[in-house]
Amino acid sequence: MSTFRLHVAAAPAANAAIARFIELTQSLETPFLAIATERLRTNVRRFREVFPGADLFYAVKANAHPGVLAVLASEGTGFEISSEGELDLLQDFDSPLRLLSSNPIKTPGFIRRAAAAGIEAFAVDSPDELVKLARHAPGSAVFVRLLVDNSGSEWPLARKYGVAGDEAVALLDRSRDYGLNPVGTTFHVGSQCRVSQSWDTALASTADVWNEAERHGLDLRFLSIGGGFPVQHTREIPCLEEIGKVVQRAVTARFPKEARLALEPGRAIVGDAAILGATVIGKARRGDQQWLYLDAGVFNALMEAIEGFSYQVATTADGPLAKVVLAGPSCDSVDIIAESIALPELAVGERVYFPNAGAYTLAYASSFNGWPPPTVHYFDDPEL
Repeated sequence: MSTFRLHVAAAPAANAAIARFIELTQSLETPFLAIATERLRTNVRRFREVFPGADLFYAVKANAHPGVLAVLASEGTGFEISSEGELDLLQDFDSPLRLLSSNPIKTPGFIRRAAAAGIEAFAVDSPDELVKLARHAPGSAVFVRLLVDNSGSEWPLARKYGVAGDEAVALLDRSRDYGLNPVGTTFHVGSQCRVSQSWDTALASTADVWNEAERHGLDLRFLSIGGGFPVQHTREIPCLEEIGKVVQRAVTARFPKEARLALEPGRAIVGDAAILGATVIGKARRGDQQWLYLDAGVFNALMEAIEGFSYQVATTADGPLAKVVLAGPSCDSVDIIAESIALPELAVGERVYFPNAGAYTLAYASSFNGWPPPTVHYFDDPEL
């Protein structure tokens, strides 16, 4: 089972892991998501090596499956949460957990429950949120989400949240008037950021905010650089070590030694720890295009494809490559995974695999049109 074709070339180690995933999952019914627990642990440890001394808060939104959370809790990570639903998922763990909320807009119920659970700090980016926090979590620590350049990312997040520097300082100032504790800042360079200098640019504008805040008598110490760390799909990305060098250089040059660096990775922790398996359920010729229909599509597994997200695809088939449209099983016309992807000839009943599919596949999945989300299976295999 080690022979397979990839839509794009992968590194030899990645190829070996994909082949091993395929070998281990032959008996599983599709669609499935196979998750490598050792890879989750390895990714956490790699972050700690690249960012020594930094606080690590896993962004639960990326993959909130209980098995993933249990592995990460055993590794001692903190968790970045935004809702009562995410908080509920963490209540069954015996040891106290370190919690952070970087969503600037929160419900009163979540604020009260998170404060009772000992959350470390809440993000804000509006005066109304300060009022809400003062009422439902008096005295809590707050940090401001800054507006930064998202142009280097595949999934920009800048429009919905974040404030410019002057407004950020004003919010930090105002938080003291409400009896809150202003501790720092955060930002997000955008999901699947492919430009390492995006972190340097964001940290430069963050440093301006910190310097102005100091002139206002504010003693900031919490420096979150959010998430956005990429995983390999079809486009070139910087490695984590490259991003780490950029960040460490900027932090050392621009921030006080007492600054507490925090990271909120989601995709980069769980993305390459899983493979999605699907089966060809139908074929059709539409004009001059060959279509392949899978039992996993946009609505039940691969929602990011709607925004043009490009996945690697592996098969065990061989033969000449031809361009096909890869579509999901629902009746909706937007249920298209890839418009023109080169694959060998595949028959109904044969399988395709999507490597590095651990992030957002489950989180977005629904049962639209009656097609179920992937079943989840864990493998504790050192070859993965």
